[in-house]
Amino acid sequence: MSEYQIRPLSADELRHAVDWAGREGWNPGLRDAACFRSTDPDGFLGGFLEGEMIASVSAVNYDDAFSFLGFYIVRPEFRGSGHGLEIAQHAMAHCTGRNMGLDGVVEQQDNYRKSGFVFAYNNYRFSGTVSGILSRLPDIEIATVSVTGCTAELRDYDRDLFPARRDAFLDGWLSAQGHVSRTCFQEGRITGYATLRPCLTGYKVGPLFADDTAVAQALLSGLLADIPAKDATAEVYIDMPQPNATAFELANALGLEKVFETARMYSDHEPQIDLDRVFGITTFELG
Repeated sequence: MSEYQIRPLSADELRHAVDWAGREGWNPGLRDAACFRSTDPDGFLGGFLEGEMIASVSAVNYDDAFSFLGFYIVRPEFRGSGHGLEIAQHAMAHCTGRNMGLDGVVEQQDNYRKSGFVFAYNNYRFSGTVSGILSRLPDIEIATVSVTGCTAELRDYDRDLFPARRDAFLDGWLSAQGHVSRTCFQEGRITGYATLRPCLTGYKVGPLFADDTAVAQALLSGLLADIPAKDATAEVYIDMPQPNATAFELANALGLEKVFETARMYSDHEPQIDLDRVFGITTFELG
């Protein structure tokens, strides 16, 4: 077997991995590579055979207790050769001692279980058009405002709904070119926030964090109103956790179609976060 090298990816090489994700049908955001890498530059690994990248994986450490696995891709012509397993083992070593999460395709659940992961719940990707969603959103007298920077209050709100603080990620996510974020204040406190980003196809909303359905609707209305009229028929995707029945009711009310499913799994335990306020997760790749 030719020498197989595994090492952290450069910024340019990570963009190749994001391109691979696009070819796999995962529809990444246009600025995902830069936003993701800022969280843990050493957490994005590539497998190189004779200098050519043939595999990728991300194992992003958010802190000393939590990490997330993603971008696990082997080029089709090299699958079944053991290269994927080897790079996955390197990823796990990068996250030693941490509870690791992942969103895996359902048919790979058994393989993840063999590596020690335990099923927590499913996430479902829902899709609808900009104009279709806007036409079904009710008039709600809840104001939302543009997010111009990541405040301490917003970081704290995010931490209640994500398994770890992710300050570096949020700084890049909220300021990335093309990303639009809005938040809702009621009685002097944050009751929700959300981000819209352009993707290879259409747009994704993530996160969509809200204290209740009305706030989620207000955030969606504010975000989609910022999309140019020429994109009225573009698809909008929201990845919703199955335990949040209210989110699924909202998807049904908006006429959204279920188009994809993942299995959220953890290597140690399911973190204690309030999924009833998670109307849309941030990404399948980084949690």
